[in-house]
Amino acid sequence: VQLQASGGGLVQAGGSLRLSCAASGLTFSRNGMGWFRQGPGKDREFVAGINPGGTSTYYGHSVQGRFTISRDNAKNTLYLQMNSLKPEDTAVYYCAATNYRGRHVSTAQSQYDHWGQGTLVTVSS
Repeated sequence: VQLQASGGGLVQAGGSLRLSCAASGLTFSRNGMGWFRQGPGKDREFVAGINPGGTSTYYGHSVQGRFTISRDNAKNTLYLQMNSLKPEDTAVYYCAATNYRGRHVSTAQSQYDHWGQGTLVTVSS
């Protein structure tokens, strides 16, 4: 399984970025997917998750209302649209896949079986 995250970069506070995660080596449409992040000196935290069919999403409290997770199962790609970015959003963002195929969204790191390499997002003030 390979998960390739891209789209990170430097952006000013209030700006937007869209992250992508290209998946291979798995039946993408059957896997729940998620985004996590790890800021400087911080533990890795859950950002957003989506179930295999894309019908259910869940967000971490700090990004609720600003970030949107989505997926294109035909393209084996996961997205994270990030708007109204804040300096505290600065982190390495990781995409992850879980072998859980139910309707519910997985939020714990331990529930995810495969991880990408991460892409750095830096938000300047």
